[in-house]
Amino acid sequence: QVQLVESGGGLVQVGGSLRLVCEASGTSTKFNEMGWYRQAPGKQRELVALIRRGISTDLADSVKGRFSISRDDGHRTVYMRMNYLKPEDTSRYYCKANFAGVEYWGQGTQVTVSS
Repeated sequence: QVQLVESGGGLVQVGGSLRLVCEASGTSTKFNEMGWYRQAPGKQRELVALIRRGISTDLADSVKGRFSISRDDGHRTVYMRMNYLKPEDTSRYYCKANFAGVEYWGQGTQVTVSS
């Protein structure tokens, strides 16, 4: 069973930076795609950043120029660098991965940006 473990969230001031890490365990295969979503209270979960096995990426318009996503060579860990954080980035961030056509979600990590 694939498990996703997120880390790197926390409290940061406006303009600060964080790096989120999502590590997959329980599989020896490479992901098809892996990425980050976020959900704030009362709002729908939204895509933030996605990276595919072929290294192409998608970023939400709201984070372009501030966030970036990358992966390790083993295709089981992704990193999201978040720069110039804004109060509206405050949310719970969830890792999602597709391994062999099956989707998995992590438990999430909280990011809070204080003004």
